[in-house]
Amino acid sequence: MDRATNTNNESVTGVMRTMAILDALGEVERDSGVSEIAQKLDMSKSTVYRFLQTLKSLGYVIQDEDDRYRLSVRLFELGAKSLPQLDLVREADPAMRHINALTGESVHLGILEAGNIVYVHKLDSSYNLRMYSRIGLRAPLYCTGLGKVLMAWLEESEVRKHLEGETFEPRTANTIPNIEVYLEELAEIRAHGYGEDREEFETNMRCLSVPLYNRMGVVIAGMSVSFPCFRFQEDLKASYVRELLEAGRATSLRLGCPQEFLGNFV
Repeated sequence: MDRATNTNNESVTGVMRTMAILDALGEVERDSGVSEIAQKLDMSKSTVYRFLQTLKSLGYVIQDEDDRYRLSVRLFELGAKSLPQLDLVREADPAMRHINALTGESVHLGILEAGNIVYVHKLDSSYNLRMYSRIGLRAPLYCTGLGKVLMAWLEESEVRKHLEGETFEPRTANTIPNIEVYLEELAEIRAHGYGEDREEFETNMRCLSVPLYNRMGVVIAGMSVSFPCFRFQEDLKASYVRELLEAGRATSLRLGCPQEFLGNFV
């Protein structure tokens, strides 16, 4: 192996370690110590410390007085520069706030990316007991309300492509078991205009979701509201759906979607 190849391999390894450390910091809500990160990533503490100090000097990591580390807002600022969803977040926020105030529950905005949904905006529940989530978190397409509305208006061949290699892991006893059952549910979603997660992703959690359309009438995102089962009132479901559909329609119109693409679900 010549010197240039060896240098290149070291550079790739360095990038991979850097990203692994950033991911490890992003996966927990609390600050992390060098030993915790090293153990999680199976790296030496000296290596982790060296990378953390470099990231700190670049402004991507903050070190507190107890020598614990957390991500800085620099990463958010960097990501925001490349997010075409900034307009989406801005236009969806008023409707999301309406649903959040109406229900008191967590409201999410998600997009399709690399075979998953990615949360790009959220408003927390006013209750202590709520669904765990955070902006940037990924979740499966096959067992989430947002995943279903993001897939429902695609051609079947596209759906199968996005789910290629998906094992349909049973997250709960209610998780959809295979793609054939999933396709049947997508047809129902297209007919009714909204999707539902019936404790399929997380036990004791229900979710209702609607699609958001761009100016070309293409579904580019989904909006959802999540309820712990003990706070979900079945007799109010029709009202929840109606309000959510109206919120989705209002947001789609703000995004420039022509009225004729929105159907007659409300």
